Amino acid sequence: MLDYEKKYYGKIVAGIDEAGRGPLAGPVVCACVIMPLDEDKIIDGIDDSKKLSEKRREELYSKIIDTALDYSIVEIDEKVIDKINILNATKLGMVKAVKNLKINPDIVLIDAVKLDIELPQENIIKGDAKSYNIASASILAKVYRDRLMKTLDLKYPQYNFAKHKGYGTKEHIEKLRLYGKCDLHRESFIKKIMNK
Repeated sequence: MLDYEKKYYGKIVAGIDEAGRGPLAGPVVCACVIMPLDEDKIIDGIDDSKKLSEKRREELYSKIIDTALDYSIVEIDEKVIDKINILNATKLGMVKAVKNLKINPDIVLIDAVKLDIELPQENIIKGDAKSYNIASASILAKVYRDRLMKTLDLKYPQYNFAKHKGYGTKEHIEKLRLYGKCDLHRESFIKKIMNK
């Protein structure tokens, strides 16, 4: 997980990733994090958030927050996603996450996406499974978004967002057809479902 970081030995390395590109509802969440790379500060078990259990992600989230030299988490809501599309909304969130850092990184490692930023960047396919900093960002984004969807479930209990987090599960689609859409639904994502 540290091969990419080792390429930039002695430099300040940031990692960026997102959670929530695919769901039918809720924001896309982007995180940028600068982790210390001293051997005694490396957190054991950091990996692509999708490979970790919810309990493990929660544990690692707290460790990352406590250990990070700097981090930033940004939400881009469903209205913006509908207006500019999910890819552009993701890029917007990632750029904002970098700009919100207090420390200026020397290099930004990004999971697959190329950003319009002035900092040097390396775009890594499946970066959340290859880079320590990107994997850390993926955990921050995923846990933050999951917590947010659990909170929003209290406002919209009929959809059971706490369980499926807004993804297009069979249950979510059934509830969407039964109750119709709510403010959290991405119009551009649910058009076909609602027209069936």
